Amino acid sequence: MRIALSQFAADPDPARNLEHVRTAVAEAGDVSMVVFPEATMARFGIPLGPVAEPLDGPWATSVRRIAEAAGVVIVAGMFTPSPDGRVTNTLLITGRGLDTSYDKIHLFDAFGFAESKTVAPGSATIVSTVDGVAVGFATCYDIRFPGLFQKLADSGAEVIVVPASWGSGPGKRDQWELLVRARALDSTTWIVACGQADPTTVGRESGTAPTGIGYSTVVSPLGEIRGQLGPEPGLLVVDVDPAEVATARAAVPVLVNRRF
Repeated sequence: MRIALSQFAADPDPARNLEHVRTAVAEAGDVSMVVFPEATMARFGIPLGPVAEPLDGPWATSVRRIAEAAGVVIVAGMFTPSPDGRVTNTLLITGRGLDTSYDKIHLFDAFGFAESKTVAPGSATIVSTVDGVAVGFATCYDIRFPGLFQKLADSGAEVIVVPASWGSGPGKRDQWELLVRARALDSTTWIVACGQADPTTVGRESGTAPTGIGYSTVVSPLGEIRGQLGPEPGLLVVDVDPAEVATARAAVPVLVNRRF
């Protein structure tokens, strides 16, 4: 399976970000899936309620049309209204006959940021099939919770896609790379982690919200980095072989050997 990761610094304007989705899908070429970061619809650090739209709203509908025209699966972070007045941090997963979504389960209430003040948590895990490969989904802060990734593997996932908008700060790049590789080893799956670019590389300030550090990374089931970007915007195209999952699980059967 060939997968493209489009790392960019999202704008506050959903229309501008939608144009980036359109352009990046065209640049990706012949791939099965194009993965965009968490908060592709609009970056963190702005009021999210005014930009949130339902999954049948105009922004998501436009993404579906782009996916259909290109014949690819698109994974893109957006915000949908929550019944309690907050929003939901949602991954739209659409294309090639697939149309589903994942709501971020673990909210980023850490490092002085309180995502749960404005964002409602999800509760359901998602594993879908793309080109015959079982793909699970997680979002950003989820990557600190190995149980989620093992649950996705138990549900059949061979690849886990992780859009993110990682918060900057001392040691945060080291933590990002360590966690991406660790979750691959915990679950013996491919991890395809696509983050927001560092906004300072495009002349903006990071601010206090988690607006991204870049370093989108693809890791094999045995924890090897197979592709990585730097802090600036870029497009990474990788080939992911699901046969490596079976090989890794035969060599290191951590899912079978678990006691807890």
